[in-house]
Amino acid sequence: MEFRALGKTGVDVAELSFGAWGIGGDQWSGTDDAESLRALRRAMEMGVNFIDTALVYGDGHGEKLVGRAVKEARSGARVASKIPPKDGAWPARKGAPVEDVYPAEWVVECTERSLSNLGLGTIDLQQFHVWSDEWAHEGDWPEAVDKLRHEGKIRAFGISVNDHDPANGIELVKSGMVDTVQVIYNIFDQSPEEELFPAAEGAHVGVIVRSPLDEGGLTGMVKPGTTFPEGDWRRDYFAGDRKAQVWQRVQAIAKDLGIPVGRLPEVALRFCLSNPAVSTVAAGMRSVQNVEANVRAAQLGPLSADEVEILRHHGWARNFYI
Repeated sequence: MEFRALGKTGVDVAELSFGAWGIGGDQWSGTDDAESLRALRRAMEMGVNFIDTALVYGDGHGEKLVGRAVKEARSGARVASKIPPKDGAWPARKGAPVEDVYPAEWVVECTERSLSNLGLGTIDLQQFHVWSDEWAHEGDWPEAVDKLRHEGKIRAFGISVNDHDPANGIELVKSGMVDTVQVIYNIFDQSPEEELFPAAEGAHVGVIVRSPLDEGGLTGMVKPGTTFPEGDWRRDYFAGDRKAQVWQRVQAIAKDLGIPVGRLPEVALRFCLSNPAVSTVAAGMRSVQNVEANVRAAQLGPLSADEVEILRHHGWARNFYI
């Protein structure tokens, strides 16, 4: 496994990190705690040293699994978590006062809850789970972040940018107030390259990529006849004719690259790693099989310049989250 600097944190993280939303168990079907723990352990055995979770993943259940695995493995893996918006608005509402979303006492309270769930003394990276650049110079949240750092309860701080809205984070990135920014980036959504990535590189802010496989769309396993059970959030994400749209575009990518559709997950991960602004790619891995396949893909390194150029033509501006 190759490692990259996580911005100015002084920490080097594996190019592939463990995205822990799926193991929370409340929005994804087919989740099994025993297999989730095996996947976490296997990931750390194979060199994955960064795990990204959140307080809302299973209402703390995901954090408990992560904390248990990290403590048992004693691998020194770094753990990141996220503070949910107090007003419950996903994504952040335009014009919402930051006092309603991230007041200082909420930032501290949620961090304490995450520390309790994880069973750890420190969160290596704490993040806001939604963000609006209107809040960059407003509110008392910076005082809370400074307090948590001073007390040793967090080591670094960052934000997770709203879905498909990478420009709505540039102001904060340039301000020097954050260590990392997390953003959707994949073959379909290449928009962070336009402004956010250059801003992050200029400010020495680490970039954590999420949704590298478009919530499964870029695996080649979502087809017109694919079904998701009631309660699985992908039932809405791939509603209507969206599965057919995804399948058509996935086939076009494979054809242009001259590869079987089955290689798409590997190519999708390596596409993200081909951009030097990226510190790590957080991929959801709910099984040992997922872990081993994703690690093998990451070990192959970035794509060739010719392959990246082909994929430039497969950008797709749309938002399935709404």
